[in-house]
Amino acid sequence: MSVTRLLTPPQTLGPGPLWPPLDFSLGALACCGACVFTNPLEVVKTRLQLQGELRARGSYQRLYRGVLQALWLVGRTDGVRGLQKGLTAALLYQGLMNGVRLGFYSYTQASGLADGPGGSLIAGAAAGALGAFVASPAYLVKTHLQAQTVAAIAVGHQHNHQSVSSALLSIYRREGVTGLWRGVNGAVPRVTVGSAAQLSTFSSAKDWVTRAQWFSPHSWLIALIAAMISGVAVSITMTPFDVISTRLYNQPVDEFKRGRLYSGFVDCLMKVCAAEGIVGLYKGMVPVFVRLAPHTVLSMLIWDVLRQRALLYTH
Repeated sequence: MSVTRLLTPPQTLGPGPLWPPLDFSLGALACCGACVFTNPLEVVKTRLQLQGELRARGSYQRLYRGVLQALWLVGRTDGVRGLQKGLTAALLYQGLMNGVRLGFYSYTQASGLADGPGGSLIAGAAAGALGAFVASPAYLVKTHLQAQTVAAIAVGHQHNHQSVSSALLSIYRREGVTGLWRGVNGAVPRVTVGSAAQLSTFSSAKDWVTRAQWFSPHSWLIALIAAMISGVAVSITMTPFDVISTRLYNQPVDEFKRGRLYSGFVDCLMKVCAAEGIVGLYKGMVPVFVRLAPHTVLSMLIWDVLRQRALLYTH
């Protein structure tokens, strides 16, 4: 989303949009920088969301009981490297998804395409959907790798990939090009809803905090509080979609290249609710929020600084 617009006064935007490939690169770089710090929480979130898959409530051993316990368990069993499982795939996903998302939204803002009523919300949702589609193969591999672990603490299906490249090649050989986009029907709604919610709540919260005059107009604390409020809203709206997306991406496939556990988004939704209740849709909400808040602040602030420097240099 247009961090320059949300975090800084309009006059600092410069005379026009940045060169699109440069805007894409800045968005990708900013979010990759934030991802390095938040990936352990993404690993924990994935494990929590896969735990108890298609089993009746209370009929399985809960290996992961919370964020701190899960971090300790993964660190003790897999070591520090285990907390950064899937980092390469996560960086690839963040670079592609947010590069496209932030670059596209920034262009719509600078070109005036999002100036109409509800324009920012629509542009944010469209940018999220486009970014999610482009980066879907990377998210697929990221989910597989983050779920992989030793048998003692394993949850969900174990794909046993050796690396990002071998995972992509294995999926392609087994399922073809369409297999690389398996689960995209869960990812696109997830990112679309999350992007729209993040944009509207972050912008509104920032305006509210600014009007309250608790801090100086250019204080980074305004962005921090707005990001925390936005993180709560996004976590509530996005977590059910995130759970479904994780399950769809991680499920095994049969000889006909169809999912063995779920046939699609609605089927997954119904089965999760039937087996685990409504609360099953909110598995991993705490790590989603704990990861999302610092990731939002870090990525937004890094992108804003990089983009301001680029605008000054370019114009």
